[in-house]
Amino acid sequence: MTVRHDLVVVGGGPAGYAAALYGAASGLDVGLVEERSLGGTCLHVGCIPAKELLETASVLRTVRDAAGFGVVTGGVEPTVDLAVSQVRKQKVIDGLVKGLGSLLAGRDVTVYDGTGRLGVDHVVTVDGPDGPVVVAADHVVLATGSTPRTIPGFDIDGSLVVTSDELLSITEVPDRVAVIGGGAIGCEFASMLADYGSAVTLLEAATEILPGCDIDVAKTVRRSFRRRRIDVHSGVPVHGHDPSDAATTVRFGDDSTVEVDLVVVAVGRRPRGDSAGLVGTRVVVDERGFIGVDDRLRTGEPGVYAVGDVVPTPQLAHVGFAEGMFVVKDLLGESPRPIDPTTVPWCIYSHPEVAFAGLTEAAAIEAGHDVVVSSHRFAGNGRAMIIGDVDGLVKVVAARDADGRAGRILGVHMVGPWVTEQLGQAYLAVNWEATVDEVAEFIQPHPTLSELFGETAMALTGRALHG
Repeated sequence: MTVRHDLVVVGGGPAGYAAALYGAASGLDVGLVEERSLGGTCLHVGCIPAKELLETASVLRTVRDAAGFGVVTGGVEPTVDLAVSQVRKQKVIDGLVKGLGSLLAGRDVTVYDGTGRLGVDHVVTVDGPDGPVVVAADHVVLATGSTPRTIPGFDIDGSLVVTSDELLSITEVPDRVAVIGGGAIGCEFASMLADYGSAVTLLEAATEILPGCDIDVAKTVRRSFRRRRIDVHSGVPVHGHDPSDAATTVRFGDDSTVEVDLVVVAVGRRPRGDSAGLVGTRVVVDERGFIGVDDRLRTGEPGVYAVGDVVPTPQLAHVGFAEGMFVVKDLLGESPRPIDPTTVPWCIYSHPEVAFAGLTEAAAIEAGHDVVVSSHRFAGNGRAMIIGDVDGLVKVVAARDADGRAGRILGVHMVGPWVTEQLGQAYLAVNWEATVDEVAEFIQPHPTLSELFGETAMALTGRALHG
């Protein structure tokens, strides 16, 4: 017997459960298929556990620096017990999973445990623990997510060579680590492990770490990492490794090597476009594993959408949320405006943190804009001085108007203390196409870290206060 719904979602990660919850809130009868655990990569082996363990690193740094604030800790060097940290991490995850289950149940979303395979006529066969179940709907959303990418010469064994999946469950701090990949994930892991006490070597094939970030932001992170004795190498491919006893020697660059106790492969994530069956459908999966969609996230099969990591948009949980809600609006005929991938918010939780929205200076120039740029450093910010974390800057990229003055804000790029919590007003400024004059009119509370964004925008008006 086939169970019918208005909407069936295949995949219970952020994009999938957002579509399910938003669809149910819109009055649709929704079925949600999940083959592992509700919450997907983000909740179990991604955003949440990574940030939990990065917070452990932050607490460790705070205790180490306590004496500078006059807080006496007995003179004993603090250490981290990752076994305890893992228990705390799992408690956070379990609480969020329970809350998500309650939300879905409260909105009468039918959850199917098992692997969903889409076939013809919007029919999804769920291979579950109690045998197959067949469901169908007017509309289907594919949200099958992604898995960590691997690279040749580095077979994942879960002990000597790991991906994010395994690293986020470690209970012992490795002495020496090579992190392959200097993007957002790699920089977060390098920062975290260095705080824990590991000697970290960070290897990136691109010419600079944090590809895609504004160059001034990337250089600031690199300098900070070097001060923290993270050995950063960019522009270097890796060629493999040579295990010996409990260690291994990683080969990189022209003729360089480093001996480590752990190799972390952090080179991004591969979409699982081919994991949902799709036999007899017009859904197309490219050679990279992405499902092909148009700007409305519609696949080649009428009535079938794809969202989240499985489509070629920024692989961010909050983008998945937005896409899940977008497709519900679209299938209801509400004609939502397509999501612009160039203006979504990005947050990287390394130390220092990175946050940005909109075009980098280089991307704005490449797009044909005549730009005006202003940067201000946290070194002169009172709140940053109070908390003892002054490394970083705020950079605003604006278009030059016909009169030569700075006009619309095209991008805002931040690196420094708690910038992931400061991005909100900058994101709104970019997406509402605000001008520097408009932003400069708003009052920034004092003393706050967010004053620096206001100050940077004000400087572009030609009438700076402190800069």
